[in-house]
Amino acid sequence: MKAVITGDIINSRKVASGLWLEDLKQVLNAYGSEPKDWEIYRGDSFQLVLAAEKALEAALIIKATIKQYKELDVRMAIGLGEMEYIAEKITESNGTAFINSGECFEELKKQTLGIKTPWKDFNSSFNLLFSFVLMVADNWTSTSAEILKKALENPEFNQSQLAQALNRKSQSSISASLKRAGYEEIKNMIAFYKQQIQKQ
Repeated sequence: MKAVITGDIINSRKVASGLWLEDLKQVLNAYGSEPKDWEIYRGDSFQLVLAAEKALEAALIIKATIKQYKELDVRMAIGLGEMEYIAEKITESNGTAFINSGECFEELKKQTLGIKTPWKDFNSSFNLLFSFVLMVADNWTSTSAEILKKALENPEFNQSQLAQALNRKSQSSISASLKRAGYEEIKNMIAFYKQQIQKQ
């Protein structure tokens, strides 16, 4: 079972792409290599293929990466399924994971994150959960997004290690930012997602 994340950057023209593009590539590189596992096309759209259980965490790290830029946001669709054909370039590969991701992306209206899998109940539960999480995530400040990204990428760090890694003075400001960003709830949702994937 594979996941395909299809995404595009909202308001991409408002910020010089040289700034956010490198950050996005860095995150995508953590999950695979270009162009087999990920590709950026049309300047501000991207696709990433990865293990199904890692997809939600990856999507949230991508969102936190892009939200570090005040004017930007990102729309993403996670599709789960099989990969029937694996090409040299991800944009030429196909299978139900790609179809589900593409269809889910087309159906995203105002919501910036959606999921489509072979399991109906799973889809309705998680799309509902996303709608609540996005009430917070769509409003992350650039500071919260930066701290949250570092925390999600380094789950073993405690708050003083985070403060050090981010060159922030106080642990209490880290703590307040993580709370505002909904870090604990997001961590719980990612764990719940992984648990549910393993049950399928």
